[in-house]
Amino acid sequence: MACNGVRQPLLLGRTDLNPQMSRKRIRRCKSAPLAEYVPFQKSGIGSAPAQTNALFGNIHPNIFKVFMFLAFYLSAATICFYIVRNHLTGKKTNGVLDAVYFCIVTMTTVGYGDLVPSSKAAKLLACAFVFAGMALVCLILSKAADYLVEKQEILLVRALHMRKKVSDIKILKEAEINRTKYKCIVVFVILVLLVIAGTVFLFTVEKLDLVDAFYCVCSTITTLGYGDKSFSTEGGRVFAVFWILLSTLCLAQFFLYIAELRTENRQRELVKWVLTRKVTNVDLEAADLDDNGTVDAAEFVLYKLQEMGKISQDDISLFIDEFDQLDVDQSGTLSPSDFLLAQSSEIVQK
Repeated sequence: MACNGVRQPLLLGRTDLNPQMSRKRIRRCKSAPLAEYVPFQKSGIGSAPAQTNALFGNIHPNIFKVFMFLAFYLSAATICFYIVRNHLTGKKTNGVLDAVYFCIVTMTTVGYGDLVPSSKAAKLLACAFVFAGMALVCLILSKAADYLVEKQEILLVRALHMRKKVSDIKILKEAEINRTKYKCIVVFVILVLLVIAGTVFLFTVEKLDLVDAFYCVCSTITTLGYGDKSFSTEGGRVFAVFWILLSTLCLAQFFLYIAELRTENRQRELVKWVLTRKVTNVDLEAADLDDNGTVDAAEFVLYKLQEMGKISQDDISLFIDEFDQLDVDQSGTLSPSDFLLAQSSEIVQK
């Protein structure tokens, strides 16, 4: 926007624009779908946005594939650690269960120390599976958690407006606007429930003191894993296989959403500042794309978007280059004849 205190126009050196372009106003394309229109499909409970599931399905990976990757990893790791079970030292219960348990505490980097590899082969396997497990958690399981959390957003918004008659369109819009905020709320509630469940289980099943149980839960979900308190019974390790994976992943997602929420709030503050500050002659000069002394609606919108950080000079240059390629007759506007000429030129080149 500014260089050495002097504002530069959005399109540097762009003086060959057609003067007619500056007099044209922005109009909605008649063939474009309305942004306010949201298709619905009827279900047994009531009408619900049909596009929500499709939207989530396009953004996130298929849950079935996620569980397939997880099942393959756990199966391979369990088989390997079961083969070298005699090379694992520490508190043991059942061979298969210990292998799965050791796999979980390895992939989540908890590493209590109640089971440790004692041979070179076991140590090499642990090194291999810890990297593979971390990659699986970061690249796949976090996506699945994000997907599942977003599935609960609409339910949360409905619960907040339970006593009010709010249309599905308004619910969907509110979920979209406050998506990160609702993610934080949902994950925080799940995290609190997991902490309570883990503390109660350690207190009742593992017979730990209440403070020690809470201490073990905190050292586990933060992957600190001191090892002085852990799951030592057979039933405790069955519970730990599922609980450790869910709780560590949930905490990581919570911190991620907190960071996203902070970034989103700062972006909104910037947008508010841009929209509320007074426009000066310097702004008009910088927003004048074609240097004709006037600023039309399109130029003003581009200037404001660049101030908000939503678009850059390089982006605008790319769009203009694409426009020039499509504008075959160099009229400064796009029409069906331009596309026909472009298609015919491509055929001739081939």
